[in-house]
Amino acid sequence: MSTPTATTSPPTVLLTGFDPFGGDSLNPSWLAVETLQGRRIAGHKVVAAQLPTVFGSSLVELARLLREHRPTLVICVGQAGGRAAISLERIAINVNDARIADNAAAQPVDTPVVAGGPAAYFTTLPIKAMLLALQGEGIPAEVSQTAGTFVCNHVFYGLMHHLSTRRGFKRTRGGFVHVPWLPEQGQPSMTTDELVRGLRLLIATALATPEDIAQGAGAIS
Repeated sequence: MSTPTATTSPPTVLLTGFDPFGGDSLNPSWLAVETLQGRRIAGHKVVAAQLPTVFGSSLVELARLLREHRPTLVICVGQAGGRAAISLERIAINVNDARIADNAAAQPVDTPVVAGGPAAYFTTLPIKAMLLALQGEGIPAEVSQTAGTFVCNHVFYGLMHHLSTRRGFKRTRGGFVHVPWLPEQGQPSMTTDELVRGLRLLIATALATPEDIAQGAGAIS
């Protein structure tokens, strides 16, 4: 009699987007992320999840997802209306300073994301390699030096703090990506198909690049 063979689950990539906010009826970050749910990329299974555009609650949900899925790679995605390219965020800062209210009507001003936490965290994604990969496929892309001070930065900082301080996550790499509006929201914009193609390429490049390359992509101002 043959012995049953144990099956192992593939390693996971956690991809998150946000619900609509600020009066919008849609959020391109979630529409693009949702499309990749269950896909296999470089032997990894993509788990897509929506975070609320709410200070505090977004980090509670993100922590739950991290505990449940124990991902190898985490890419959180948010909307940045007015940007013309996929923005690979370099740094998250320990401050909430909301110009508008979040989806729970909260509007924190000059409060820390994590009390007593470091001033900032750098992404652990290979953003320069990701930049070149996107540009090589004709997808507008840039390295961004700021993720703002709204819920996107809140989640970015919370993610990096979790990966840096919680047991079992030292080898998990993560970071944040901003995407432009969709055409129906305004200009500049990118289509959902372009965003999905870009995210697939970002995941594949991150999984294939254990250490980032040296490539100029800084800013003067």
